[in-house]
Amino acid sequence: MGVGEIAADARIIGHFGKGNVGPTVIFFGGIHGNEPSGNKAMEVVFFKLKEEKPPIRGTLYGIRGNIPALLYGKRYLDQDLNRMWTAENIKKIKEKDQKERHSEEKELMALYKLLAIILEEESGPFYFIDFHTTSSRTLPFITINDAMINRKFSSLFPVPTILGIEEYLEGPLLSYINEQGYLSLGFESGQHIEKEAVENSISFMWLTLVYSELIPKKSVKDFNAYFRQLKSAALNELRFFEILYRHPILSTHHFKMLPGFKSFQLVKRGELLAYQNNKVVLAQKKARIFMPLYQNQGEEGFFLIRQIPQLALWLSAIFRKIKFDALLGLLPGVSWADREKRTLMVNRKTARILAKPIFHLLGYRSRRVNERDILMSNREYTAKNAMYAKTWWYNNKKSV
Repeated sequence: MGVGEIAADARIIGHFGKGNVGPTVIFFGGIHGNEPSGNKAMEVVFFKLKEEKPPIRGTLYGIRGNIPALLYGKRYLDQDLNRMWTAENIKKIKEKDQKERHSEEKELMALYKLLAIILEEESGPFYFIDFHTTSSRTLPFITINDAMINRKFSSLFPVPTILGIEEYLEGPLLSYINEQGYLSLGFESGQHIEKEAVENSISFMWLTLVYSELIPKKSVKDFNAYFRQLKSAALNELRFFEILYRHPILSTHHFKMLPGFKSFQLVKRGELLAYQNNKVVLAQKKARIFMPLYQNQGEEGFFLIRQIPQLALWLSAIFRKIKFDALLGLLPGVSWADREKRTLMVNRKTARILAKPIFHLLGYRSRRVNERDILMSNREYTAKNAMYAKTWWYNNKKSV
């Protein structure tokens, strides 16, 4: 199947700019089947594009995610599609007979093949946006893997940005795409069934089309209104945050969040947040609660986040630019895990001395390998910075 056949695929909500030279922008919606707002927003935007026919320099795709789960209105049927995108897991699914694959494995392979076609046949720079919503009330926000291309582009939008979620989740679609070196953002537009979640996604989509230079700003008459919509919905919260804690849930756990919590709400240390298996769950520290769970399916009860100081953001950009992390391999208990010097193996005792924020500053996020060592990978070494170097926003001084 080539690009010419993609438009006829039921998975494709819309496709413009066949054969155009320029940026390629890909939106995903409904990777979780109980989150239809992104798909509804894409339908609205693609209808308007067909009506108004603005000049398009590049290629645009709107893609449905987990179609069977969307039909049932469930997060997933057999397995969370947004926790399956690892090289090891994809290899296992490829080796399975098609008849043996469960629902989400079939969906993953369909998306995987479609992505391969787009990356092979379209031109860059590539922009991947994944629309989501949450079960709790929330400000609209962006989640990113902490590569500078993601950080710079996300700083253009008038909503808060959350860094480091890849350190706590295994197998999100956007992490897989980011590992290939491409810019990728997740946009959480609001609560699942709120009208505002659709409106925020529509606004975010138009801003993305302009910021990526797929469509000229002058062709989007309501651009300023879309910007104001997001800024107002986000209550003028434009700061960057990082995740401190993830509360995991197993399928055998009985978890119940106390009612009334919403993302970005401040909680005190020791505050009662939830009950799990008839035991209390307390906040481990003073922080902001993030994505508290108010639905049956999910692997995280909640997260805790904190604001990242502006100075830390500025220093991390400088240190990454001069590749200061090359000196880390000289420290005791720290060694390079690969010849390319892209991944660090850090002894857990050393990791306790060199706090996580220091590694985060340099772009490293951790994964535990065993009881003794932690593997830390750096998104900057896989990022295709050259692909984005000529964009207007890449060297924008206002970008973080």
